[in-house]
Amino acid sequence: MGCAGLIFHKQPGVSPFNTEQWPPLQNIDSPAGHFSDGPFMFFHMQKIRLIALTFIAALGLASLQAAETVPAPAGSTNAQVTQSVPAAPAAVQVTSPDLIEHLVDLVLERFGVNTGGNTLTHWALFAGLMIGAWVLRTIITTAIFKVLKHFASKTETTLDDKLFPALEGPTKGLIFVVGTLMAFKVLKLPESMDVTIGYAYKVAFPAVIFWGIIRAMDAVVEHLGEVAKEKGMGIAAFLPLIKKTVIGVFIILAALTIIQSFGYDVKTFVAGLGIGGLAFALAAQDTIANLFGSFVVAIDQPFKVGETVRIGANEGTVEDIGMRSTKLRTPNRTLIAIPNRTVANEAIVNLSRMPQRRVDQMLGVSYDANEEKLTAFIEDVRGILASDPDVHQQTIVVNFVNYGSSSLDVQVVYFTSNPDWAKHLVTRERINLRIMRALNARGLSFAFPTQTVQLDGPVARALATAKQA
Repeated sequence: MGCAGLIFHKQPGVSPFNTEQWPPLQNIDSPAGHFSDGPFMFFHMQKIRLIALTFIAALGLASLQAAETVPAPAGSTNAQVTQSVPAAPAAVQVTSPDLIEHLVDLVLERFGVNTGGNTLTHWALFAGLMIGAWVLRTIITTAIFKVLKHFASKTETTLDDKLFPALEGPTKGLIFVVGTLMAFKVLKLPESMDVTIGYAYKVAFPAVIFWGIIRAMDAVVEHLGEVAKEKGMGIAAFLPLIKKTVIGVFIILAALTIIQSFGYDVKTFVAGLGIGGLAFALAAQDTIANLFGSFVVAIDQPFKVGETVRIGANEGTVEDIGMRSTKLRTPNRTLIAIPNRTVANEAIVNLSRMPQRRVDQMLGVSYDANEEKLTAFIEDVRGILASDPDVHQQTIVVNFVNYGSSSLDVQVVYFTSNPDWAKHLVTRERINLRIMRALNARGLSFAFPTQTVQLDGPVARALATAKQA
């Protein structure tokens, strides 16, 4: 079974690549009887199997690369070799890091192993290194990281509470990769197998390192997001986009690092990104304009999620600020997606950031009111506004301003202290009812549109005489 056989017990008819057929594993990462079953054990075993499958897949992929470097059979001509082997980059000398080679040499020298073949000592050292890697992995998981988490729980910041659990998985994966490589380096394997293991290591080692970097960056960005939300910073809405961008960049760097380790020249690929980027920019200029619009909104911060705004002719509550568009929930409960390019170019009115909400209304008093009653009514309205606790006292305007077509117009202007729409309406209703009671107490009435028609002539006089009779 190769590498898989070192980890899982082979059973007849069970495929190592079908995880549903794998037998249950014993938990070696926790004390006896602790977390031996349940959801924790299920996900823990899935991670172990995923690491194993990754290493096996790396061995398979690297074996294809190693097959290209196998010498041609005796008697083959150069033309035959050219036709049977596809074009490939220049051969690369696959070697493990000097540190690992030095450690393996020290182990062999310590046990006095100098023979050229695989003796019982070689196989014992192989098994010992594999078991040692798993034991070290267990010690780090149950002891070192446990202590680190304990110290992290006593600090004021929550960054370390997220960082240490994030690095636990990559650390265990790194120990597994290094331990497996050392174990195989002890054995005297065929040259093709050595090349295959070397290529597999070139894939697995950078993958584990960048996995740790990505997990660490994810924890840092998540911590920054929590801090930004606590402080009410508008950048909090863009942190998911920033996190995806950072992770994407590191994934690309990991892929380029692995490709370059196989001897391919990535400089040509990177140079081609310039021309490809220009073509992409021309084809996706609207998308790029929306992306830059989102950056403008993030920097300027004219609004944030949860605030009510008016953007152009659209008004609603901000539900999401994305890379392409900003989504508003309108008072009619419909959802409007406005491109960020439009948001950056339109005038934005932030209704949630107004300190008070304005009321401007016209009271029409009927023309049967005299001067004394109208003046007394105006003073009553001023007193009502001055005594209400929810009215902003800095601006209160009550004046007789105009002779209307059917009413004496009294303008009333004031501000409610709370800009919340529902509370504003409650305050406005209360004041309107008090104004109505004050009007009735003065013996006045509100005017409504009326017209007086005067009739004259014989017909009008005949109708008046008939009515009097």
